Amino acid sequence: MNIVLPVTLCAAAAAAIINIWLGIRCGQLRGKLKILHGDDAGGPLTRRMRAQLNFVENTPWVLALVAAIELTGKGQPWLAWVAGVYMLGRIAHAIGMDSEGPAKPRMIGVLITMLTQLGLAVVAVLVVIGVM
Repeated sequence: MNIVLPVTLCAAAAAAIINIWLGIRCGQLRGKLKILHGDDAGGPLTRRMRAQLNFVENTPWVLALVAAIELTGKGQPWLAWVAGVYMLGRIAHAIGMDSEGPAKPRMIGVLITMLTQLGLAVVAVLVVIGVM
Protein backbone atom coordinates (compact mmCIF):
# COMPACT_ATOMS: atom_id res chain seq x y z
CA MET A 1 0.00 0.00 0.00
CA ASN A 2 1.40 3.37 -1.04
CA ILE A 3 0.20 6.33 1.04
CA VAL A 4 0.94 9.75 -0.40
CA LEU A 5 0.36 12.81 1.75
CA PRO A 6 0.63 15.73 -0.68
CA VAL A 7 -0.23 18.48 1.81
CA THR A 8 2.23 17.16 4.38
CA LEU A 9 4.96 16.64 1.79
CA CYS A 10 4.54 20.16 0.38
CA ALA A 11 4.43 21.69 3.87
CA ALA A 12 7.56 19.76 4.91
CA ALA A 13 9.34 20.88 1.73
CA ALA A 14 8.36 24.51 2.38
CA ALA A 15 9.53 24.16 5.99
CA ALA A 16 12.89 22.82 4.85
CA ILE A 17 13.36 25.73 2.45
CA ILE A 18 12.37 28.28 5.11
CA ASN A 19 14.76 26.67 7.59
CA ILE A 20 17.59 26.89 5.05
CA TRP A 21 16.73 30.57 4.44
CA LEU A 22 16.73 31.24 8.19
CA GLY A 23 20.14 29.55 8.54
CA ILE A 24 21.59 31.53 5.64
CA ARG A 25 20.37 34.76 7.23
CA CYS A 26 22.21 33.84 10.44
CA GLY A 27 25.35 32.90 8.53
CA GLN A 28 25.35 36.15 6.56
CA LEU A 29 25.11 38.17 9.75
CA ARG A 30 27.82 36.07 11.41
CA GLY A 31 30.13 36.95 8.53
CA LYS A 32 29.23 40.64 8.64
CA LEU A 33 29.71 40.83 12.42
CA LYS A 34 32.74 38.48 12.41
CA ILE A 35 31.18 36.23 15.06
CA LEU A 36 32.20 32.64 14.40
CA HIS A 37 30.71 31.04 17.53
CA GLY A 38 28.02 32.05 20.00
CA ASP A 39 25.90 35.14 19.65
CA ASP A 40 26.07 38.89 20.08
CA ALA A 41 24.46 39.17 23.54
CA GLY A 42 20.97 40.15 22.44
CA GLY A 43 21.83 41.98 19.24
CA PRO A 44 20.71 41.31 15.67
CA LEU A 45 22.47 37.93 15.44
CA THR A 46 20.74 36.69 18.59
CA ARG A 47 17.38 37.79 17.19
CA ARG A 48 17.99 35.95 13.92
CA MET A 49 19.14 32.86 15.79
CA ARG A 50 15.99 32.98 17.93
CA ALA A 51 13.84 33.36 14.81
CA GLN A 52 15.31 30.15 13.43
CA LEU A 53 15.05 28.30 16.73
CA ASN A 54 11.47 29.47 17.20
CA PHE A 55 10.70 28.06 13.74
CA VAL A 56 12.33 24.75 14.68
CA GLU A 57 10.44 24.65 17.99
CA ASN A 58 6.99 25.15 16.45
CA THR A 59 7.04 23.65 12.98
CA PRO A 60 7.33 19.95 13.95
CA TRP A 61 4.05 20.21 15.87
CA VAL A 62 2.29 21.77 12.91
CA LEU A 63 3.70 19.18 10.49
CA ALA A 64 2.71 16.32 12.80
CA LEU A 65 -0.85 17.62 13.12
CA VAL A 66 -1.11 18.27 9.37
CA ALA A 67 0.08 14.72 8.64
CA ALA A 68 -2.28 13.15 11.18
CA ILE A 69 -5.29 15.09 9.91
CA GLU A 70 -4.38 14.37 6.30
CA LEU A 71 -4.11 10.65 7.08
CA THR A 72 -7.69 10.69 8.37
CA GLY A 73 -8.89 12.19 5.08
CA LYS A 74 -10.59 15.06 6.89
CA GLY A 75 -8.39 17.92 5.74
CA GLN A 76 -9.30 18.65 2.15
CA PRO A 77 -9.21 21.36 0.85
CA TRP A 78 -8.64 23.67 3.83
CA LEU A 79 -5.59 21.89 5.27
CA ALA A 80 -3.28 23.02 2.46
CA TRP A 81 -4.37 26.62 2.99
CA VAL A 82 -3.71 26.39 6.72
CA ALA A 83 -0.23 24.96 6.11
CA GLY A 84 0.51 27.70 3.58
CA VAL A 85 -0.66 30.50 5.86
CA TYR A 86 1.44 29.01 8.67
CA MET A 87 4.57 29.12 6.50
CA LEU A 88 3.86 32.74 5.51
CA GLY A 89 3.41 33.56 9.19
CA ARG A 90 6.81 32.07 9.99
CA ILE A 91 8.42 34.21 7.29
CA ALA A 92 6.70 37.30 8.71
CA HIS A 93 7.95 36.38 12.18
CA ALA A 94 11.54 36.08 10.97
CA ILE A 95 11.40 39.41 9.16
CA GLY A 96 9.89 41.04 12.23
CA MET A 97 12.67 39.66 14.42
CA ASP A 98 15.15 41.91 12.58
CA SER A 99 13.59 44.88 14.37
CA GLU A 100 14.83 45.84 17.85
CA GLY A 101 11.44 46.80 19.20
CA PRO A 102 7.95 45.41 18.68
CA ALA A 103 7.34 44.77 14.99
CA LYS A 104 4.02 44.13 13.28
CA PRO A 105 5.33 41.23 11.11
CA ARG A 106 6.65 39.46 14.21
CA MET A 107 3.34 39.86 16.03
CA ILE A 108 1.43 38.62 12.98
CA GLY A 109 3.74 35.61 12.76
CA VAL A 110 3.29 34.77 16.43
CA LEU A 111 -0.49 35.06 16.18
CA ILE A 112 -0.64 32.88 13.06
CA THR A 113 1.60 30.28 14.71
CA MET A 114 -0.49 30.07 17.87
CA LEU A 115 -3.82 30.04 16.05
CA THR A 116 -2.58 27.39 13.61
CA GLN A 117 -1.42 25.09 16.37
CA LEU A 118 -4.57 25.61 18.42
CA GLY A 119 -6.85 25.18 15.42
CA LEU A 120 -5.13 22.00 14.22
CA ALA A 121 -5.15 20.58 17.75
CA VAL A 122 -8.90 21.23 18.06
CA VAL A 123 -9.54 19.63 14.66
CA ALA A 124 -7.48 16.59 15.66
CA VAL A 125 -9.57 16.11 18.80
CA LEU A 126 -12.82 16.62 16.85
CA VAL A 127 -11.72 13.94 14.38
CA VAL A 128 -10.97 11.54 17.22
CA ILE A 129 -14.34 12.06 18.93
CA GLY A 130 -16.15 11.73 15.61
CA VAL A 131 -17.50 15.26 15.23
CA MET A 132 -15.58 15.73 11.96
